Amino acid sequence: MTARLLCSCPALAVMDYRCMAGPDDRPFAEMHTCLSLSYVRRGSFGLKARGATYDLVPGAFLVGRPGDDYQCTHEHHSGGDDCLSFQFTDAAIDVIGPAGEVWRTRAIPPIAELAVFGELGQAAADGRSDMGLDEVGQVLAARFIATATGREECRTPIRALDRRRCVEAALWLEARSADPIDLEATAAFAGLSPFHFLRLFRRVTGATPHQYLVRCRLRRAASLLADPGRSVTDIAFDVGFGDLSNFVNAFRRAAGVSPRGFRKASRDRRNFYQDRIGRTVLA
Repeated sequence: MTARLLCSCPALAVMDYRCMAGPDDRPFAEMHTCLSLSYVRRGSFGLKARGATYDLVPGAFLVGRPGDDYQCTHEHHSGGDDCLSFQFTDAAIDVIGPAGEVWRTRAIPPIAELAVFGELGQAAADGRSDMGLDEVGQVLAARFIATATGREECRTPIRALDRRRCVEAALWLEARSADPIDLEATAAFAGLSPFHFLRLFRRVTGATPHQYLVRCRLRRAASLLADPGRSVTDIAFDVGFGDLSNFVNAFRRAAGVSPRGFRKASRDRRNFYQDRIGRTVLA
């Protein structure tokens, strides 16, 4: 088993687990240390917990509750398995919904209401989504609780105070878009819990805080690409992207072309108009 930390903040951590165990490997007892939702991305494994046996396949979730014993088996599949695990603090879940019996250790079969957020989390981990992993985790937890309890979120009207908080937070993000900012920091600025802030900000602005932050960075990058003297790499880091490939992928999703392609197209079009103006003056 290999484990890699992908995201860590006060409310949650996201881990990438890769297991290569097979039918010949002896299973052993383990214990959950936190509330968790682990999304099976590849492969399969068995789960023995609370006197029941489950088989998890791609798209399923393993639910974990602190103190619960469990055992993973691999008698049906020799290719191992990969999981994306969202691990929450009790305080974070208390804000979203009940942290009681719905979190008993068990498997949830592949259902669209949850699997789509598992895939969204993987896209965020791969840099293929503008949502942050911490944001996906908050939404996934809320979706899981709603599915497990049968109680959907009540969409009450947004107060004027909360609208102002979200607008001020958007301006705060705009002014600091080149800095490393996460959901916790922005929610703290707004004076709200991360979950409530994420929900309100999305309703007010139509984007999550991380999506808005990425869009601020992309707008600034588009402006800077007009300067042929600056390299694409320098622009990527100057606007706040910590990884060049993430910048290129995000820009391509937004503009339909790579940063270099955008620069070339803008320069060619500028030259085209300059040539037309020149011919008009000479005529």
